[in-house]
Amino acid sequence: MTARSGQGANTAANKAADIALVISDVDGTLVNSDKRLTAATVAAVGRLRAAGIGFSIASARPPIGLRGLVAELGLDLPMGAFNGASVVRPDLSTIEERTIPEPAAREALDRLCAEGLDVWVFARGAWWLRDPHGDYTDLERRTIDAEPRVVADLGTLMGEAAKIVGVSRDHAHLAACEARIGAALADRATIHRSQPYYLDVTPPHLDKGGFVAWMSAHLGIPPERIATFGDAGNDRPMFARSGFAVAMGNAEDSVKAAASAVTDSNDADGFAHGVERFILP
Repeated sequence: MTARSGQGANTAANKAADIALVISDVDGTLVNSDKRLTAATVAAVGRLRAAGIGFSIASARPPIGLRGLVAELGLDLPMGAFNGASVVRPDLSTIEERTIPEPAAREALDRLCAEGLDVWVFARGAWWLRDPHGDYTDLERRTIDAEPRVVADLGTLMGEAAKIVGVSRDHAHLAACEARIGAALADRATIHRSQPYYLDVTPPHLDKGGFVAWMSAHLGIPPERIATFGDAGNDRPMFARSGFAVAMGNAEDSVKAAASAVTDSNDADGFAHGVERFILP
């Protein structure tokens, strides 16, 4: 882990040096609350490219949810989907992919249901659920630009699940579920909230930090020359494996504390401002 000096500082003295690659989270970071890329964000990625700095994304989204970003940002490097459990090319073809071991997936499904959460499953390249009108389904449709598939028994998908999501409008309850289910599944699955209302279950020992390490090896760029941007707990492993980490202004305090610097919120062009303040030479 790279030492964090002046955590959360917004000063020029805390500027990154000699960055060759930027990896950003998407929701809550790269896009605004309307799930849109702003002109400033698109321009910031262009400025990185002009400066010879590579750019990629690491997201809890399924690969299909990254398609629009590839087109708008002209992405040309591998991307991390499902919190790094899947690595895909810009054409969304798979480089590496892991699914949740079936016993752990079944236990996760049972525990999420027992907590009274709505449950979604991402498997077979699709988004599956039981109630197409449940909480946040309209938001997810807009986020990944895809319609869910309705199935009566989610258990039939447990041998092929890349991600299982517990969904709730009770954010405090979901945070408590994260701790309980994370402890119960221990090293058999990775448990992180990707948003205050989404609790993600993904394959064990794989997270966004692993994707940073994969990109470092794949591109031959040492971790200290990689910068990362994020806003949620599932971005902290990414921060820990990169040389310079920028937390969004809308991030939780624990995420800000794990970062090298803090930028503005995702609704105030925080990514673009962070690139300008901390990354570009």
